[in-house]
Amino acid sequence: METNQILETIRMIEEENLDIRTITMGISLLDCIDSDSDRACQKIYDKITRLAENLVKVGEQIESEYGIPIINKRISVTPISIIAAASSDSNYVKYAKALDKAAQAVGVNFIGGFSALVEKGYQHGDEILINSIPQALAETEFVCSSVNIGSTKAGINMDAVRHMGYVIKETAAKSDMGCAKLVVFANAVEDNPFMAGAFHGVGEADCVINVGVSGPGVVKRALEKVKGEPFDVVAEVVKQTAFKITRMGQLVGKIASERLDVPFGIVDLSLAPTPAVGDSVAYILEEMGLESVGTHGTTAALALLNDAVKKGGVMACNHVGGLSGAFIPVSEDAGMIDAVNNGALNLEKLEAMTAICSVGLDMIAIPGETSAETIAAMIADEAAIGVINHKTTAVRIIPAKGTKVGDMVEFGGLLGRAPVMKVNSYASTDFILRGGRIPAPIHSFKN
Repeated sequence: METNQILETIRMIEEENLDIRTITMGISLLDCIDSDSDRACQKIYDKITRLAENLVKVGEQIESEYGIPIINKRISVTPISIIAAASSDSNYVKYAKALDKAAQAVGVNFIGGFSALVEKGYQHGDEILINSIPQALAETEFVCSSVNIGSTKAGINMDAVRHMGYVIKETAAKSDMGCAKLVVFANAVEDNPFMAGAFHGVGEADCVINVGVSGPGVVKRALEKVKGEPFDVVAEVVKQTAFKITRMGQLVGKIASERLDVPFGIVDLSLAPTPAVGDSVAYILEEMGLESVGTHGTTAALALLNDAVKKGGVMACNHVGGLSGAFIPVSEDAGMIDAVNNGALNLEKLEAMTAICSVGLDMIAIPGETSAETIAAMIADEAAIGVINHKTTAVRIIPAKGTKVGDMVEFGGLLGRAPVMKVNSYASTDFILRGGRIPAPIHSFKN
């Protein structure tokens, strides 16, 4: 790197919240399958602690040597519904506790993979795992859970959608933080390094290192220099900035891969906000000329941002994967919170934005009295957007007990806080109770 590039990177780190959001070690647990659940859990603990023993230490060494902040060190594992299905257990909380114990032993922030993939139906173990989620998330600290209920190839499993509506309600009843660690997907990807939806797909290598980069503050600062310029210029600036951010992510991933003697997987170039001042996707969109995120033009601005980030990222790294785009969580983004509080942003507009952003309705607080069927219908809408548009969509909804619209819910840390948002008061009960499967769209037949 030339001197000016080094100085620019230092400035982006010090002044614009540039960071590596996570290095995530993906670990296959397929060789831990055992009909005896106690033996399986011991194998899981042993393998995770052996492979990830130095993950946190290496991350901290890279931070110290290169001056690049690495905010989270995480682990993702094979969906536990696959691993636990060999046992005769009727509850998989034991497996969640084994993951939690292993995560604590190696010092990571989160471990993802208490998951099930049911887009086309339930296999043995899937229903058991899903029913175990509320208790598992209430009784563990580091475990994250996800369920894939739809895909472009399979359609939408509406029985699973309904099931997840009830599971989310039960999870909220059992713990205040449980729903913040639970994601419902359509078109889930196998190499996502971001929580709470990360799991290690069965098509992945035995162990890999995936990196998630970020830097909304860097993009906003770059756009401040082209005020009033045409959108061609805006797109080019975002693309060039994403290139620089992704290069740094690739550097960190390769160094971590070499030091841990684990193959390098992918860089996920998602713009993920944090509660830190200036680290907001909403502020990027407003820098393009919107008075407030949520007003007319927001979806178009987000489309430009998402596309330019991907174009810059794929030029910088051969192995781009994960979700890769702009995250629009409410709780973790100060600009989104402001937009909700001033009435510019509502659930309907957020849903429209998810048609072209990286994920979906993410970290949305709603009144605790919201019915399971309404939550299920919100999941179905997001799944439909993902299935029809051949993209990943997700729902991380938090029914906040004892709250009303306008209240503020505090999560702490990177999760921040979220205003409780208004939900449409008209029922979707009869729609959800139909069950069955919404067929795959016509364009899914590409073979």
